[in-house]
Amino acid sequence: MAKTRTVYSCTECGGQSPKWQGQCPHCAAWNTLVESVAAPAPSRFQGVAGKASAVRALGSVEARDTPRFPTGIEEFDRVLGGGMVPGAVILLGGDPGIGKSTLLLQAMAAIGATRKALYVTGEESVEQVALRAQRLGLVNAPVALLAEVQLEAIVATLDAEKPEVVVIDSIQTTYTELLTSAPGSVSQVRECAAQLTRLAKQRGVVVVFVGHVTKEGAIAGPRVLEHIVDTVLYFEGDTHSSFRLVRAIKNRFGAANELGVFAMTERGLKGVANPSALFLSQHGEAVPGSAIVATVEGSRPLLVEIQALVDPVQGGMARRLSVGLDPQRLALLLAVLHRHGGIEVGGYDVYLNAVGGVRIAEPAVDLAVLLAIYSSIKNKALPAKSIVFGEVGLAGEIRPVQRGQERIKEAAKLGFRRILIPTLNKPRHGVDGVEIVPVARVADALGFLND
Repeated sequence: MAKTRTVYSCTECGGQSPKWQGQCPHCAAWNTLVESVAAPAPSRFQGVAGKASAVRALGSVEARDTPRFPTGIEEFDRVLGGGMVPGAVILLGGDPGIGKSTLLLQAMAAIGATRKALYVTGEESVEQVALRAQRLGLVNAPVALLAEVQLEAIVATLDAEKPEVVVIDSIQTTYTELLTSAPGSVSQVRECAAQLTRLAKQRGVVVVFVGHVTKEGAIAGPRVLEHIVDTVLYFEGDTHSSFRLVRAIKNRFGAANELGVFAMTERGLKGVANPSALFLSQHGEAVPGSAIVATVEGSRPLLVEIQALVDPVQGGMARRLSVGLDPQRLALLLAVLHRHGGIEVGGYDVYLNAVGGVRIAEPAVDLAVLLAIYSSIKNKALPAKSIVFGEVGLAGEIRPVQRGQERIKEAAKLGFRRILIPTLNKPRHGVDGVEIVPVARVADALGFLND
């Protein structure tokens, strides 16, 4: 009997190595190689017969809008780009207990009213799913349940039931008899996802995968899973908080980086109509170290409070800590503040926080971070009802950002009366009741606090 050949597959990139190594030779990640059984390779002497496919000129292809259908949850539809697309494959990842199964069960209950929906659970029994539906008030929801982890049985059920929307909860528990490796291994996750994706494309079925998240925050299993699917969604937020954020990392049928905001209630996840209110200050009056920034997440402008605390070093090295913002960007802005603002922070600890658990990656937050730090150092609050946005360059210039007009309108709608913006973002026509303050240099922006 031939000896079974094993290989070591990387859980980050899916690359394979014939022997175990501490570092993956493909993506340089550490301690990610896991032993699995190698699939038999086809003989190199066996000829492969293929049939040529017809090709079409790009100009002869008629572009059409992709048909969509709503999920019944407005915020979920926003993240998906307007709803679900027949044949789409969606990956939803997040920390345990953050609300992935709850959101999908609510969406399936709403979709089931007009389309045939199937919820495949591999981690819970159908009784446990029914208990969750009872807590959510969805006892009589028109959703078919299946407790199964074998891929062949799931595909047979899809052939018999012919649903239009399928949820696989979760892809890590699903396995195929074609492979001898354990469920959740790199080869099992890749093969199961590939077969279900092929089925979704052939039959126009929407397939939603639930993916576990590792301690590092990445979806468990190979990163190649994110390349197979059409849409990748991540749940963000603290499990101890009542608010959840769903962000689109990849979307072939809509805009990436779209953001949906939900509130966890006794009846499940509810969309938040005015998410800016979650991230704004709850202070009765303006306080030092606080600045409001107008940021854009996908197609939605959001107002977020940036808080900074600058405190003299009590001993040892000065600390630089940021929550929700890039720590490397913080170090860059502190250098700009020293060089072009004349403010020395080497003897201070600097703590930075984006209120509400939101993560901001765009450079438009630079000016708000700079003013929040300067405000904390001087122990002087920014003028009341003021808001700022703008990118800060290494030469001390304030650079323009995209979609400035939308940011100004959102700030005016929420009652802000003074807006500090880059000079090149100054609108041609003013906004009633709002003072626009354009600035071109860091020194000009710091003078805004001293006025």
